[in-house]
Amino acid sequence: MKIQLNARNRAYQFAAAGGERILYAGLASGINLPYECGSGTCGTCKARLVSGDIDDLWPAAPGRKYLKHPGEFLMCQSEARGDCSLEVANFVYNMDPGACLPAAGRGILRSPRLLTDDVIAFSIELAAPREFDAGQFMVMQVPGVPGYRGYSMANFERGAKKLDFVVKKKPGGGASEWLFNGNIEGREVDLFGPLGSATFFPALAKNILCIAGGSGIAGIMSILERACQEHYFDQYSGDVFFGVRTMKDAFYLDELSRYRNKFPQKLQITVALSDEEVPAAAAQRYPALAFDKGLVHEVAARHMKGKYQNVRAYLAGPPPAVDAAIRVLLLEAKLTADNIRYDKFS
Repeated sequence: MKIQLNARNRAYQFAAAGGERILYAGLASGINLPYECGSGTCGTCKARLVSGDIDDLWPAAPGRKYLKHPGEFLMCQSEARGDCSLEVANFVYNMDPGACLPAAGRGILRSPRLLTDDVIAFSIELAAPREFDAGQFMVMQVPGVPGYRGYSMANFERGAKKLDFVVKKKPGGGASEWLFNGNIEGREVDLFGPLGSATFFPALAKNILCIAGGSGIAGIMSILERACQEHYFDQYSGDVFFGVRTMKDAFYLDELSRYRNKFPQKLQITVALSDEEVPAAAAQRYPALAFDKGLVHEVAARHMKGKYQNVRAYLAGPPPAVDAAIRVLLLEAKLTADNIRYDKFS
């Protein structure tokens, strides 16, 4: 099927297979269509149908609240029945040369393990190596649960043969409940990606600030892994703030300590506890890490005061935490919007 896309700056044509979501078909063709979550919640990928017919796969998608005019639909939740024409209000460009093109695929779930009572880690074994950039995410569909969910990769390697993820349990969430049901080893899942613009490249040449809450630390781990591989912290500083409720909810502290010990002069990592005072044993058990009491954006603001020169910030976590961090970085730190990177797929 042919899809004609009319953007503000030019027109594009791309092919979509039967059963393929319009957004995914365009992205896989190397066209940087507008999107953020890729899973129906943010509304960024809205378009207007000019001609042809489509099927709406999720009429109750939260992102539909952003559809205000007749004919508008979400490209990530729609399939074309045949040739169709649509338009978007955005400027649209081809992806940069060398960008990691997203693609559909399947993988086998391996090594599920609980990191806390409500956070699970697992890997997806891929049939073929996959390229992705540090900080990107995949959308994943698990058996018996309609729709895709977005999860950041926690690892980084070129030509990856497996992808590592951490997911927080969401009561009543279909994919979340499936992941926590205790019988998922060896199950096959559908994937599409990589996606996302909160990416880190060693050529950035800026100090980096990472603020993450809960399972949002996954994408930050990928960024740290690549930065450490490239010895980025030999020259530039890194400040990482990881927010959890209590020490019982903390995870990846051994891994974070390992990164900190590699670059003790330039890399600082602080764990923020929102719901309890810092236990005396925390610093004894994890001497490479700092600990503080408060919401993660508040702790970051205290520790970073006067330290925002030449900084690129990466944010991840629950939407309220990300929104609070954005306010701090815009109003107090005076960072420009292009130096604040995050993806809306929570």
